[in-house]
Amino acid sequence: MLEGILSRKSVTLKVKITVKTVISVALIALSVLLPQLVHLIGGAAAGAKWLPMYLPVLIGGCLLGWYWGLGIGILAPIVSFLITSATGNAMPALARLPFMIAELAVFAAVSGLFSKKIGENMWLAFPAVLLAQAADRGVFVLLVAIFQGVSSLTVAAVWAQVQTGLMGLYLQALVVPFVIIGLNLLLNKEKNK
Repeated sequence: MLEGILSRKSVTLKVKITVKTVISVALIALSVLLPQLVHLIGGAAAGAKWLPMYLPVLIGGCLLGWYWGLGIGILAPIVSFLITSATGNAMPALARLPFMIAELAVFAAVSGLFSKKIGENMWLAFPAVLLAQAADRGVFVLLVAIFQGVSSLTVAAVWAQVQTGLMGLYLQALVVPFVIIGLNLLLNKEKNK
């Protein structure tokens, strides 16, 4: 979506990369801060229920495309783990980190595949979010099934986590498309005049 807007404004490649980098860094920072806030307000269980790290990653995919979204999806849990490990309370936990990296990478990449089309038809943000969520949950269950012999996670535990996170998925399915639509309208304001 953003690529199309920047191209219409005829900005240089350097400016495009700078804008996308700044937005990516801001979304990664939000991916670290938002879970901390949710855990502070709702306790440890709130993270599994509301999936706060997923929200900025999903926005990144829809806004920046699959390539930049993939980077955000990979870096967000790593940066969060490194920062929160320094305080003695790693989030995500080390056992969950590889799964979280894979999940968020898929989440952002799938939503990012729709980015260009969302720029053309902003209502495609809804199926982009839903397909990203389905792919994400599917990858999570599949990876745990494959690696359950070497991981402390079991398919039953993951299925319970998927069910616990349904409220967060519902919230994302409602909020993220409207955030993307709002950003699309705001960024295309000049075009619509």
